[in-house]
Amino acid sequence: MAIRAEDIIVDKEDQLEKVEDWCLPGETIRAVFDLKGAGTGFLGITDKRVIFYDKAFMRRQKAMVTIPYGKIHAISSEDDTGKVIKRGFFSSSKLGIHAGANSFVFEFRGGDKAHIAYQIIMEYLLM
Repeated sequence: MAIRAEDIIVDKEDQLEKVEDWCLPGETIRAVFDLKGAGTGFLGITDKRVIFYDKAFMRRQKAMVTIPYGKIHAISSEDDTGKVIKRGFFSSSKLGIHAGANSFVFEFRGGDKAHIAYQIIMEYLLM
């Protein structure tokens, strides 16, 4: 059974439950972020990997996709807070994860969430 970190960040409880279903026994969930856009629903971050629900990954099928930390070779974070809207309901931010020949871009609801995800992932990449 998955473990919820004491300082877990969760946007939607139902998304957390889906991530828990895919976790290995003893795996600790650090965060589950709701995402913008039609392709991806949410991004989960555990102590072992990044996991996301992708509606576009396998064309018309839905799939849970895992990126183990050992396969990630670069990540990037950007936000749109320099624009007119600044932070708030309409702001967003993006996180890029580059693993092997694949690059994934996730757009978060909220101007600071990509940076928070970046910081959590970096904790494990720099171990």
